[in-house]
Amino acid sequence: MHVPALLDIRKQYNKNKRNKTMRHMTKKHTLGKAKDQRDALLRSLATELFVHGEIKTTMARAKALRPYAEEIITLAKKGDLHAIRQAARHIYNKETGKFMDLTTGEVFEAPAADKKLAKQTVLRKLFVIIGKQYSDRKGGYTRIFRLPPRRGDASEMALIQLV
Repeated sequence: MHVPALLDIRKQYNKNKRNKTMRHMTKKHTLGKAKDQRDALLRSLATELFVHGEIKTTMARAKALRPYAEEIITLAKKGDLHAIRQAARHIYNKETGKFMDLTTGEVFEAPAADKKLAKQTVLRKLFVIIGKQYSDRKGGYTRIFRLPPRRGDASEMALIQLV
């Protein structure tokens, strides 16, 4: 047996082994989309979840949405200016068509003449209503129910809702 050839094989093996890094904690729900498309999808799903309280979507999207939405609710529980700005990066701040009293958190369908009301946006609802609703809860703000498969492509469907 030729010893220098064996040493070359060992050097090559160790060289390849050194260059590979371990990918701990890098698993994400890719949803078969590019990062920008995936971010936009999760952002719109989270926005609709906060507006309606529950949404019907595919199981894969619901499982990807759960940690995303729970992180935003955790920011809403903090309630400071920095948390508001961080949450604004992760949801669309659209108007819900209702009015709210910012001091009490009451929601009105139409503006009242005797009260000073602001238009309800998703961000205001998140921090005034949802954040206070979960203030004593440590986590697990959402639940996922399985639904029958979708007609047409038999995709596994789910209902994700705020607890």
